[in-house]
Formats: sequence, structure tokens, C-alpha cells
Amino acid sequence: MTAWTLTGCERQLRMLLPGALLLLVAGCQGLGSKHAANRIPQYGCIDPNQPRELQMVSLPTYVVEPPDELDIAIRPAITDLTLTTVPVQADGTIDLGFLGDVYVAGLTLPQVEEKIALQIATQPTKAKSNRPPQVSVRLVNGSASKFYYVMGTVTSQGRFPSTGNDTVLDALMAAGLRTNSMPEKAYLVRPHPAGGPDQVLKIDWFGIKDRGDTLTNYQVFPGDRIIVPGGKPPGLLSTLLGGG
Repeated sequence: MTAWTLTGCERQLRMLLPGALLLLVAGCQGLGSKHAANRIPQYGCIDPNQPRELQMVSLPTYVVEPPDELDIAIRPAITDLTLTTVPVQADGTIDLGFLGDVYVAGLTLPQVEEKIALQIATQPTKAKSNRPPQVSVRLVNGSASKFYYVMGTVTSQGRFPSTGNDTVLDALMAAGLRTNSMPEKAYLVRPHPAGGPDQVLKIDWFGIKDRGDTLTNYQVFPGDRIIVPGGKPPGLLSTLLGGG
């Protein structure tokens, strides 16, 4: 009976072969990801006139909408008004108790103040002063009705509160990128009235991330949509090898 024995070189070859096969498969998967990225079109164009990092602008005057919460102060004090913090209800009104409801949706804060003052002046209150009421209205805890959206292949897809100081980089970091995200193909879509021209802005992710280029790190406004395309999720083998 013949006994087969392995030489040292053969044993080393058997040990190295599985690892080489794994690397080959991982390399093929990497090439597949690159081909997938090449198949995804790049939408939008770069607009150097858009507000962006280091060149931001102030947002338009704030407009009250549901479900904003308003803090109301009146001088002189009115006994019929027991609430000082009121939410803007779904129908666009605030409930001032015995003073009635006031429609405030679509108004600026100074306009809300004027409307509440008018409401007070036309109501028979117990402690009505000869002086016209002074009304102060503030937003409670910032905006509750202004958002931007991040969609596509991100960790947390959805809407995010708009602070007025957000950029594309802030938005993508808030949403989180996944292993198969393709931020280099990302783009920003800005809402417009019906029939108006589309406004689709290309995002140069590598410029923002690697070179600190602010050209496409646009300021994000309420209602903006940022779309991040993605490729095929990495397989278990690629994940085990650190490729995902």
C-alpha cells in the first residue's frame, strides 16, 4: 500500500490557497461595485451662485405653520387668558381660551402679534385696559414645522429639523452613510411652484470631504431633498474581509 505524503511546499500551498481564493472573490466584488457606480447616472449641475458653506444667507422671515408652538405674553395681563404657551393646531388656529380661536397659519410672528391684539381689543374682558394691549409672540424651542429630507441609501432616511445653518455635509452626517452608499452620486433637489423649472444641484462629495471644497456644500433650506443613490449591499464574505 502506497502512503502519500505532502512536501513542505505542498502544505504551504494548501494553506495559502483558501486565502487567495477569498481575496480573488473580494476583488471581483470590488470591481462589481465600481461597475455598478459607473452605471448610475450623475444628476444635476453645479451652480456657483447658490448659498453654501462660508457664503450662507439668512432664511426668509419665519412663517408660522402647524405644529409650531408659540409663547404669548400680553401687557397688561388679561385674566381671561390662562394659557401662555399654545400649539398651532392642524386647522391653523391657536386656542386662546375665553378669548376665542385665532387663525395664524401662514403669518409671520409680528403679524400673529397684531392679530392677537385685535382679537383682544374686540372681546369684552373683565379687566380691559384703556390702553391697547401689547402682545409678544415667540417660537418655543425653535421651529417645529420646517424640515429638509434625506432619502436613498443612508442609515436614517427621513426628515430632519431645519435650523437655517445646515449644509449638505451636515445633512449627510446626520442621516449617516452606509457601506453601499454612493455619496459621489448624490444630488440636491429644491422644491419649486408647479410649472416652474426643476432645480437639481450636483454634489461633489469627494471635493467636500477630501479637499474641503465648499462649492457644492450647499446651504440646505426647508423643503430641500437630498438623494443618495446606492449599490448592491455587500455580501457576507466581503463584510468578513473588511470590504463592508
